[in-house]
Amino acid sequence: MAGPIKNLPIGQILVENGFINEKQLGEALEKQKTSNGKMLGDVMLEMGLVSETQLAQALSIRLKVPFVDLASVQINKDAVMKIPEQTAREKTVIAFDMNNNRLLVASNDPINFYIFEELKVKTGMEIVPQISTKTQIEEAIGRFYSQQTVNKVMNELDDEAAAAAQLNQVDVQSGERIDNAPIVRLVNTMVETAFRINASDIHIEPFKTRTRIRFRIDGELVEQEAMKVSIALHNSLITRIKILGGMNIAEKRIPLDGRFGMKIDGVNLDVRVSTIPCVYGEKCVIRLLSTADEKTRKITDLGMTDYNYEMFKQIIRCPNGVMLVTGPTGSGKSTTLYATLGELSKPNVNIVTVEDPVEKKIDGVNQCQINAKAGMTFAAALRSILRQDPDIIMVGEIRDGETADIAIRAAITGHFVLSTLHTNDAASTIVRLVDMGVAPYMVASSLVGIIAQRLVKLLCNECKETITLTDPADLRLVSQDKPVQICQPHKGGCKKCRGTGYSGRTAIHEIIVTSNDIKELISKGATAEEIGKKATENGTLLLRDNVTQMVLAGRTTMDELVKATYTV
Repeated sequence: MAGPIKNLPIGQILVENGFINEKQLGEALEKQKTSNGKMLGDVMLEMGLVSETQLAQALSIRLKVPFVDLASVQINKDAVMKIPEQTAREKTVIAFDMNNNRLLVASNDPINFYIFEELKVKTGMEIVPQISTKTQIEEAIGRFYSQQTVNKVMNELDDEAAAAAQLNQVDVQSGERIDNAPIVRLVNTMVETAFRINASDIHIEPFKTRTRIRFRIDGELVEQEAMKVSIALHNSLITRIKILGGMNIAEKRIPLDGRFGMKIDGVNLDVRVSTIPCVYGEKCVIRLLSTADEKTRKITDLGMTDYNYEMFKQIIRCPNGVMLVTGPTGSGKSTTLYATLGELSKPNVNIVTVEDPVEKKIDGVNQCQINAKAGMTFAAALRSILRQDPDIIMVGEIRDGETADIAIRAAITGHFVLSTLHTNDAASTIVRLVDMGVAPYMVASSLVGIIAQRLVKLLCNECKETITLTDPADLRLVSQDKPVQICQPHKGGCKKCRGTGYSGRTAIHEIIVTSNDIKELISKGATAEEIGKKATENGTLLLRDNVTQMVLAGRTTMDELVKATYTV
């Protein structure tokens, strides 16, 4: 921060407001001495003593500049557009409201007067600075300007198609003109927009009269009304994506796979591309993976309850054995495995993983990529890894009997093995392993724990509504016999949840710790029902129980309960 200010130092304000204590302030001041002239606030952020919001609020008190929470204020789009996107990104500022000739601007450096002088000249308005966090400003810039970019690109595409049709210069139908600048910008804008609204996949689907673009957000596909592309431009769009993904642009008859990297808002993005021929052209799905060399998330941040976390800790304390994470595709199994590796990764442990593909790079973990063409299959890689003196082995997925057999043998010979499997619940995982051809006595002696999981959507805290549940069938689902109060999404949602009524997702878990009595049942070849019953007696909370607790606590809805756990 520029300029000498005679008020209280920032550290003192943080202490007075109870954000940190004197001891923590002392530690931060010590660290600041060796940090090459870093601001005290930045040092405390790095140490994790305060959040960005707390720091901004303390600065707000010290500098006597109002604090604005951009996530909860109504942002005026006309005000946003007063500042050009490039300037907003360069200076980390966003205009969020205006009245008469005054423009309210959020900045994380509200006493850098040069910025505001420049904005005054650019906009011709009186600038009123307010303080906000860098993260909130960057998120708002991404959200508001990308919508404008989408509109601009779509207009350019329409103009180009109209001009081409008039002049007959380009055979638009063949769509092979791939140096099309608007098409290039459309693909970039599409990926950027998807990343900024936390979409995991982009679907580009050709139909008779239009190309539909949908984003998968929180597990649901949402059609992007702003991105209506004419079918005439579909081939150009797919060709551009294929060029980016290093795929064969001449081959349209068979499914193709590719990948490319992009950097958006300072985050390195790994983008996977898959195309498949359909009736009206090629359908393309783009998956966005943040390569995130940053720290992996803790297992408790992923929604595991304290009760389940205690059971989870029992499993990962074992020096050897197999731990399996199970659930359908897209239920967050890999994320749980990465979080587990984060808990297990220590300087004195050798961790080796075999993955297809490597989704997140973790510091201190040796990660191997499967390459079937070159003969690097799961089974071949696992055999080689056993010669690499590992302590912990992570296998991306057990797909066949051979991989299952080697993984279980590795566990019996003294290694800790983590992997995933596609099954519906924890108990049926054991039966699946036996079906794959692994002898029951080997499963019993090697398996230490199974975690079954699902993802459920969380209700938006801003607009959820309370209702009373009275239907006997519904009450049975939540194990109640008297009417209870639960929550439901507000129809049409609110600004914060983008009109969906939901905000984010969390994982629910069902954990079986294979105690001696369960091992005995496995050796005898017991059914999934018998194993499940014994596990429940031993304290396993079923997926249904976990999501029921969330419904009764008003965190999620009956619809999500049914979607995640309903069986006939």
